[in-house]
Amino acid sequence: MHPDIEQLLSQPFGSLPELIAQQALHRPRHTALVLGDQRLDYAALRVGMDRVARSLQQGGLGPGDVVAICAGTSVEYVLAYLGALRAGVAVAPLAPSATAEHLSAMLDNCGARLVLRDREVAAQWPLHAGAALRCVALDDAPGAGEPWSQWLASGDAAPAPIAPQPDWPFNVIYSSGTTGVPKGIVQSWAMRWAHVRRAVTNGYGPDAVSLCATPLYSNTTLVAALPTLALGGTLVLMRKFDTAQYLALAERHGATHTMLVPVQYQRLMACPDFDRANLSRLQHKFCTSAPFSAALKAEVLRRWPGRLIEYYGMTEGGVRCELHCHDHPHKLHTVGRPGEGADIRFIDEQGRELPPGEQGEIVGRSAGMMSGYYRLPDKTREAEWFDAEGQRYIRSGDVGRLDADGFIVLGDRKKDMIITGGFNVYPSDIESVLCQHPQVAECAVIGVPSEQWGETPVAYVVTRPGTQSAAGELRDWLNIRVGKTQRVAAVHRVERLPRSEIGKVLKRQLREQYEQEAPAAD
Repeated sequence: MHPDIEQLLSQPFGSLPELIAQQALHRPRHTALVLGDQRLDYAALRVGMDRVARSLQQGGLGPGDVVAICAGTSVEYVLAYLGALRAGVAVAPLAPSATAEHLSAMLDNCGARLVLRDREVAAQWPLHAGAALRCVALDDAPGAGEPWSQWLASGDAAPAPIAPQPDWPFNVIYSSGTTGVPKGIVQSWAMRWAHVRRAVTNGYGPDAVSLCATPLYSNTTLVAALPTLALGGTLVLMRKFDTAQYLALAERHGATHTMLVPVQYQRLMACPDFDRANLSRLQHKFCTSAPFSAALKAEVLRRWPGRLIEYYGMTEGGVRCELHCHDHPHKLHTVGRPGEGADIRFIDEQGRELPPGEQGEIVGRSAGMMSGYYRLPDKTREAEWFDAEGQRYIRSGDVGRLDADGFIVLGDRKKDMIITGGFNVYPSDIESVLCQHPQVAECAVIGVPSEQWGETPVAYVVTRPGTQSAAGELRDWLNIRVGKTQRVAAVHRVERLPRSEIGKVLKRQLREQYEQEAPAAD
């Protein structure tokens, strides 16, 4: 790494776009970005993001403003993101999979004056651009907005300089909306700087080749993609995850790092070509965003040599744990220990801190914590907890406990906990038993209204191909193996569980589905 860049990284705070500019100065021809047949070196990446920054500045946007991006993965998307930061403009990356109603609500919340989108998004989310809102078509699609090629400033002049401050909004990441309208999580420049500095310890640097196969609006992608570029590596993107294509890209580009969600690891393990692929350089594997079963971790360790690190945390920050699976194969049922600099506590329903070993809601404090939910002060206060000294922590909404070795054993989301007949029932306990049935591929348990018990558990099951067990048989098999309060009222067989694009099971959709259908088992 060049001494100028090492000097920047040694500072407690700095600018991510400035790091990329320094990479372009010292290694201009090194490949920065790969997507399909498109390649950009660092010189081209800097020119592109500078042109975006000048376009924004010419349009009157600067620090304090927000630009929204809602599109599929593309080179233009990356340039728009980095260019906005170069101008000091916060980015609100919106999920193209969201409903038009939710997209409009997110746009109203963030107050973006400019929306960059593509053809597919424009078709399902019509917007009326005007003096207060401009639309730009990233793919030059007719009707999606002003063509990108015309909007983008020409030449390679530098934009007007800015002086980022630690508390400036870097981006506004919207939650997955599993419990309603998404909330805008404000991540500051200081929070992102902490992410970049931390990435050095995980092998990111000039020789890293990072393969990312999740959407660019997701924080899962950003925590790998942004440090890769800031530290001078090569970022290889996929528009859509496909196991055969993933393996081919990993071999072709000599990938060294990858960030995947559990369902992607599951699909790779099931791919017939996996064991024939040469993944010898891919020694840094990371996983986050959804529950990662101990059995799947063990299979990855057995069949895919190298480091495997599970991150447990939130886009809101604060709570951050790491499980180095390769070093602790006997702890795969946990989510690891608190990361460096993270302070994790457990609290009860009244907000009182619990002693070590007792189960409660997980709260955390670290260098990377959100500023708050954008323009939602009441929701921000609900997400905060303060200790006796007045220090601020972020509430996770997850239940867990610390084991005797300092590893965290995770339970459920508080909102997913079922209270039946006055007893607390955790869906994950039931799911872990049900998944032991040889015909069950995956499952999810939710609580549904019950006149007798208040709530009662119901299971949704995806069975393995070629299996014949009726839902009633699965229910009976399960109910003789769980406690009385854990017995499910019904099992429903489904072809697939509803998931977000980063693999989270959308239990809200299962509850809605239950309400719409007759609540009886087969």
